[in-house]
Amino acid sequence: MNRKVARISNAKSLVPAVIIERRIYMIRGQKVMLDADLAGLYQVETSNLNKAVKRNLDRFPIDFMFQLTRQEAESLRFQTGISNGDGRGGRRYLPYVFTEHGVAMLSSVLNSARAVQINILIIRAFMRLREMLASHKDLARKIERLEMRQKKHGDDLAAVCRLIVSLIETPEKPKRAIGFRAAQA
Repeated sequence: MNRKVARISNAKSLVPAVIIERRIYMIRGQKVMLDADLAGLYQVETSNLNKAVKRNLDRFPIDFMFQLTRQEAESLRFQTGISNGDGRGGRRYLPYVFTEHGVAMLSSVLNSARAVQINILIIRAFMRLREMLASHKDLARKIERLEMRQKKHGDDLAAVCRLIVSLIETPEKPKRAIGFRAAQA
């Protein structure tokens, strides 16, 4: 058991969680990681990672892994600085992305101790992001409820304020003119 803890803590020292979290993107409404980013974490070539996946395609259904469209890849390229693949040494094919389940499946395909250790860290990063999103949703719901209450009670408060102002204000009496008045005949 101590050896497992030592291996996991060793993996943490190799790759900080912040680096993993920065490599998780939202595409098609799913949190995913790029094949090149995963290959870098596993310390393998991207082409070798993709070859291992293609040899085991039955383990990667569409909800585990999918290939980006040109438009998605172009958008991601501008955000992350991925090379454009125009024949000058960049990617020559559209990148693959892996969901949390696809990343978990990668450890069985790659079959290395590092892959297992890195996968544990990646799954934990996905879990942290899911928890953060859940807490943000709860906060958003609470704010929405407060706004609804404010709108509901705001009208009531405005009516009470108008009533109080009308009670405080006394009707003005006509002012008497100051000074000498000549009698009119």
